[in-house]
Amino acid sequence: MVTPAAKREAVAHLRSAFDMSERRACRTIGCVRMTVRYCSRRPGDIELRQRLRALARERRRFGYRRLNVLLRREGFKVNHKRLFRLYREERLAVRRRGGRKRALGTRAPMLVPQWPNDRWSLDFVADQFIDGRRMRILIVVDDCTRECLTLVADTSISGIRVARELDRLLVAYGKPKTIVSDNGTELTSNAILRWADDHKVEWHYIAPGKPVQNAFAESFIGRLRDELLNETLFRSLPHARVMLDDWRTDYNHNRPHSRLGWMSPAIYAAQRRSAALRLTEGSAPRTAATTATTVHEGKTDRQTPIAAG
Repeated sequence: MVTPAAKREAVAHLRSAFDMSERRACRTIGCVRMTVRYCSRRPGDIELRQRLRALARERRRFGYRRLNVLLRREGFKVNHKRLFRLYREERLAVRRRGGRKRALGTRAPMLVPQWPNDRWSLDFVADQFIDGRRMRILIVVDDCTRECLTLVADTSISGIRVARELDRLLVAYGKPKTIVSDNGTELTSNAILRWADDHKVEWHYIAPGKPVQNAFAESFIGRLRDELLNETLFRSLPHARVMLDDWRTDYNHNRPHSRLGWMSPAIYAAQRRSAALRLTEGSAPRTAATTATTVHEGKTDRQTPIAAG
């Protein structure tokens, strides 16, 4: 018996089963009477516990840190240590899925782009319907803002289809400077090579067998598979497209991202685009100096130029 609650239960058992007094029961188990008589003043946290359980049921793969961000957005002011205690008491811990063994060694950190559209990452992920048919999902991620630009699901996706989807993204988000992808047959096809040449976009292919070189796409695929693909049974292709679109909207606008200071990718992207716009306006050439003139009795006197601003 270590905890005060266990000692209180032991004292209560001795008093009820053996008809002992409180003083004798405490002396028997070595407990201070003040511990038995103590009444907790801690609030019950009923509303907080109920909302925590509801969020955990809604977002089954979120840990207590992301749940804390969501609770703060709803107006709950709770310390992270207190929330972790409630999280443990409610037994809401996320079960870790077993992963494959990875080779150990030194890794060179990948440079993170500073502005939106500096670099996009592109990759495919495979899944299946409940009847066993296979489908593929094309994902495109902005490495700076971590936004998921598109999730295209189909039973087959060719290089021409990828080029068509990239044209659509150019209209919505603008042209990227660089696109990173693996060496899949769809991404090394003549359609993609022609598209990159026509739009003057640098296309970087990672080394064969080195998915870590496309780390942003691989990290996003891990979140997509953990939070949606492993949790959902897809009945058909239209059902899969609806679920993917809903998850992408929630990921971009609601899901807190740890690398972005717990902001959502959409909010972070808006801040970076606004900063880029201010930087562009600040680096624009200043207007030419104007010359002030005074008129005295019909005569014009030229004075020192006045700098603009």
